[in-house]
Amino acid sequence: MFLKSSFTTLVVGVFVVYVLHTCWVMYGIVYTKPCDSHRGDNCITPLLASNPKLQLSIYTTLQPNAEGGHTMIHREDNFDVNSKFERIVNVSLPKKTRNNGTLYALIFVHHAGVTPWQDPRQIHLVAQLTTYMVPKPPEISLISGEDQTQGKKEEALQKKPHDGNPAAESGTGAGRGPTSTPDHPVSHWRSRLTFNIVSDPFHFDREYLPSDVHRYLRVFQNGKKMVYLPLLFVDELSNRVKDLVEINKTSVELPLTICYDSISLGRLRFWIHMQDAVYSLQQFGFTEKDADEIKGIFVDTNLYFLALTFFVAAFHLLFDFLAFKNDISFWKQKKSMVGMSSKAVLWRCFSTIVIFLYLLDEQTSLLVLIPAGIGSLIEVWKVKKAFKIQVFWKGGKPTFLFGKLDESERRTEEYDTLAMKYLSYLLYPLCIGGAVYALIFLRYKSWYSWVINSLVNGVYAFGFLFMLPQLFVNYKLKSVAHLPWKAFMYKAFNTFIDDVFAFIITMPTSHRLACFRDDVVFLIYLYQRWLYPVDKTRVNEYGVSYDETPKRKNHKD
Repeated sequence: MFLKSSFTTLVVGVFVVYVLHTCWVMYGIVYTKPCDSHRGDNCITPLLASNPKLQLSIYTTLQPNAEGGHTMIHREDNFDVNSKFERIVNVSLPKKTRNNGTLYALIFVHHAGVTPWQDPRQIHLVAQLTTYMVPKPPEISLISGEDQTQGKKEEALQKKPHDGNPAAESGTGAGRGPTSTPDHPVSHWRSRLTFNIVSDPFHFDREYLPSDVHRYLRVFQNGKKMVYLPLLFVDELSNRVKDLVEINKTSVELPLTICYDSISLGRLRFWIHMQDAVYSLQQFGFTEKDADEIKGIFVDTNLYFLALTFFVAAFHLLFDFLAFKNDISFWKQKKSMVGMSSKAVLWRCFSTIVIFLYLLDEQTSLLVLIPAGIGSLIEVWKVKKAFKIQVFWKGGKPTFLFGKLDESERRTEEYDTLAMKYLSYLLYPLCIGGAVYALIFLRYKSWYSWVINSLVNGVYAFGFLFMLPQLFVNYKLKSVAHLPWKAFMYKAFNTFIDDVFAFIITMPTSHRLACFRDDVVFLIYLYQRWLYPVDKTRVNEYGVSYDETPKRKNHKD
């Protein structure tokens, strides 16, 4: 017991040190030491302090170095760095780009009245307007075989008069068949271009110049003073997968939303670090969709919610670890299933496997997929312990041997079976009805996808019903001493943390409702714990009665 307590204390101590260290690092990122006015020779002053007349010019080019020509797509003659704006322009795509090629944007901020190629004190950055990604397979109606694209085109043809165009009648538009999808990456158009300029008149100290800002800093000598040009930054985190448009041979012109806003120096430094972190993940093999999951955390929430998200996620990780440790210890030492619903254990195993297969079918980020897979393996191990299954291998074939139940376990099993009997009257018709409705009115990639989606919808919508047999067993036994309360409380804390995430993080509505439905079950568990005080004559979660040890000692005496 002392070793377990010491280990938990060590883990909590490491967690506190980690949080404090992260806070210190974050403070070092958002705060930059300004140059002391008494050390004028070491100060680097901003060009924006002299209020120069600037111009913004944006070009498209096939090469990052602008070789092979460039085309202007937008210009702001009187560019004010403090004025936020959003413009929508139509960009003509070169033939090479339409043939699965690339396209770049050159963003110039230069002095007004001259072209950027003639201004020696211009600043520019290159932004990629295209990216490669495997297209999402089309979803079809499993009964009629009609895909989503066909359905929309037929509706459009019914609304407008027949024009005699055979291409329109064929339904193959965009140069591909209605259901054919390439399994190799194709070029996609990034429909948003977001960039920022630091508007703060900040004076840098040459001896304390931040390394993250250094690569964006262009300095020139103006008499005795060192002056730096405006800090231009392209926000790659704003490029989301939902904004991507597949490019094909008929995509002659596509819209581009140009967004500009000023930014503070602290936020710029923070954004640079976050953008570098996402880029590092992509270098380790994360796809555009994997990185998009992380981008959503930064883009869809403001800075204060982002800080709250960090602390909430840190505590979620701590409680996850403590719940995992206590849950494993509980089941490792468990010898009896008295008071425990074996049906609930079996359901948790089934539901976690279904959710894992659903996430795998949806090509979810590895950040979610790997923990779900580990959780599924743990639930399978719990089923083995709960049903006392022993596996013997003979000639390469497994043989399963199920253990026998004692009298107390049979009594618990009767209550468990009775609860499941009542639930089946409600649960099975709802699940079957939902699956039939989805088959008729919704579209899926395949029959396997329909089966997995129907099962996972049943898990999300009616999964909490399988928590009720344990409540029924507690009611019949008038006891809750058999439950793993330490692991349960850690999981309960995480449930309330998930409620916070439900408001902050973008997630499916079914998953958001699943977070809140667990709160109701947890409150009922707390009520039962208050209603049924611990009876020390009953067996605990390890199959041992509290009164057994003293009696054995007295018997020996």
